[in-house]
Amino acid sequence: MRAIVLSAFGPVENRPLKMEEVVSPDPGPDQVLIRVSYCGVCHTDLHIVEGELPAVSLPKIPGHQIVGQVEKTGKQVSLFKAGDRAGCAWLYQACGRCHFCLTQRENLCEQAKFTGYDVDGGYAELVVVPESFAYELPENFPDDQAAPLLCAGIIGYRSLRLSRLMPGEKLGLFGFGASAHVTIQVARYWGCPVYVFTRKKEHREQALKLGAVWAGKLDENPPVRLEAAIVFAPAGDVARRALEVVDRGGTVVLAGIYISQIPGLEYEKHLYYEKTLRSVANATRQDGVEFLKIAGEIPVRTEIQVFPLEKANEALEAVKHSRINGAAVLKIS
Repeated sequence: MRAIVLSAFGPVENRPLKMEEVVSPDPGPDQVLIRVSYCGVCHTDLHIVEGELPAVSLPKIPGHQIVGQVEKTGKQVSLFKAGDRAGCAWLYQACGRCHFCLTQRENLCEQAKFTGYDVDGGYAELVVVPESFAYELPENFPDDQAAPLLCAGIIGYRSLRLSRLMPGEKLGLFGFGASAHVTIQVARYWGCPVYVFTRKKEHREQALKLGAVWAGKLDENPPVRLEAAIVFAPAGDVARRALEVVDRGGTVVLAGIYISQIPGLEYEKHLYYEKTLRSVANATRQDGVEFLKIAGEIPVRTEIQVFPLEKANEALEAVKHSRINGAAVLKIS
């Protein structure tokens, strides 16, 4: 099969990803083999390719926002059959036995494996997935539109939950890429006014079109104090800025798997009055199920830019430099 393979870490500008012919995978007893139609391009993929995340063994096929059709099933599979549409997200597997798994926090499982990180992912024509970690997808989303839901959407939804945002409360979004352009639609569905902070004029205009009541640059002050904020930008100084604009008792959620060093915080200015700063680590299957249901009800509309599989480096470069309005998606087959 054709696949995009990472054999050595490097800046995407140096084109570290190469198209190769590799052996097609075969599903184990509890796995499904998916013929991939589209795979979303995530900022996490960029961090993997550029060597910013630890413990990535090479060579590796990246990609974890996978949509396709089940081609073959293992002998123990009962949830899917050949011909079904299925999706695969970041969480590939958890042990199911540890303290975290038994308390509905499988995203924190120390034995967890992640798609395109621990195991080969969706920048390929075929991928295998444990059936219990594959998703049924809402029927009102074509494959290309569904791909960003499987990480950008799920992580944005978990971030909303962890922010403790209540219906009608004011939310700030810092950075306006693949995840934020979906998250704003869920927040607006809950009746929450959204305030967007982003560098690019095009992204501010997009945010306003999607229902933001205000959109400004990172150093601009919103007209009101906010109950919660989600930081999608992988920059520590942005996290500190978010703490400055949330109100007393507010929560700032860091939605990325990677963030640069957070500069020193002033206790009274940034943390006092019971402000909360917390991270998001992956997502559970339940997050995915709940979000996909809500996405179908709204319905969420993803804005995408499609690249052919062989242009994976160019797609990641566009993500790196914020040249995408919405989400980048690779067309596989």
